[in-house]
Amino acid sequence: MNNLLQRTKGDKVIWTIVFFLSAVSLLAVYSSTGSLAYRVYSGHTEYYLFKQLSVLILGVMIIYFAHRVNYTIYSRVAQIGFILSIPLLIYTLAFGSNLNEASRWIRLPVINLTFQTSDIAKLALFMYVSRQLSRKQLVITDFKKGFLPIIIPVGVICALIMPANMSTALLLGASCMLLCFIGRVPLKFLLSMIGGAIILIVLMFAVASLTGYGRAETWKKRIESFTSDEAHEVPYQVQQANIAIAGGGTVGKGPGNSTARNFLPHPYSDFIFAIILEEYGIFGAFLVLIAYLVLLLRSIRIFKNCPYAFGAFLALGLSVTLVIQALMHMAVNVHLLPVTGLTLPLVSMGGSSVIFTSLAIGIILSVSRSVEETSKKEVTNVAVAA
Repeated sequence: MNNLLQRTKGDKVIWTIVFFLSAVSLLAVYSSTGSLAYRVYSGHTEYYLFKQLSVLILGVMIIYFAHRVNYTIYSRVAQIGFILSIPLLIYTLAFGSNLNEASRWIRLPVINLTFQTSDIAKLALFMYVSRQLSRKQLVITDFKKGFLPIIIPVGVICALIMPANMSTALLLGASCMLLCFIGRVPLKFLLSMIGGAIILIVLMFAVASLTGYGRAETWKKRIESFTSDEAHEVPYQVQQANIAIAGGGTVGKGPGNSTARNFLPHPYSDFIFAIILEEYGIFGAFLVLIAYLVLLLRSIRIFKNCPYAFGAFLALGLSVTLVIQALMHMAVNVHLLPVTGLTLPLVSMGGSSVIFTSLAIGIILSVSRSVEETSKKEVTNVAVAA
């Protein structure tokens, strides 16, 4: 055990955040799924708790092994992952499992498990964009040599994700744009990127509306209900989330005392933050928000201290997408954004989402470990020279 702890490196604050969010996940998932498990599994209310616990343990193991790998290896993995993501996303659109009116999942044969291919694509794309940004710094102001090799992969992946999961595509595009801005891509190029994204979204809406393919009608209803002033236009899940938040108050009802879980659709995933607000109040929800913001701040620190561009972009890019996803999930739950299917990273119940979130955090910690080792070598060299 001591040997394992000694081999555990990287930012200790980020490790603390991982265990804190995992604990929040277990409490929130157990509370939000107790009634469902009782009905489905003949009174065994702990079924989903143990399932989530096993996934989180697997996630921590993935973080540990990923952080032990030298982060430069992920530069080579990025190319393979990006190339594999394209046929996987195409296959998902054509033959994926249709859940909640969206083809986002692939069902694995034999073991009969499903996973979202967009999770693989997001991780692979961020590694690939980080690699390209680090390699193109000398020509980053050149549209053809510097910008296009970065933006074309982003456009391809976002376009393949968008028909089934627009919120994830927009999140991915926005995160990549922010990373490009940090990577010194000229503002005029980024504005052209935004213009291209708007044109792509309009075309997607038009094609989906004319052909009946995709989720244009769902997108339209969600936007209309969000912008409407009529009370009866508010979606059912938003109404129930508002009731949960109002019932929570400042300190909440306490663990396991949620009533909204019996009425709120997907309280264990898409609306788990509303359950946290109901049971732990504004104070508990604020701690969760702070945890994600601290993760971002520690990643910015890694970015500033990392001597190599790829590692710096990689750590910051992965943390930015996790934090933006968390903020969007929270905003949806408190009705600041239209309803989407975004989960709360490392907290919402899930399999592939937890696994790939854990892999992303493991990669961030891998960069952190490298920064620590480099700093120690520099200190040692200075001491020897003295």
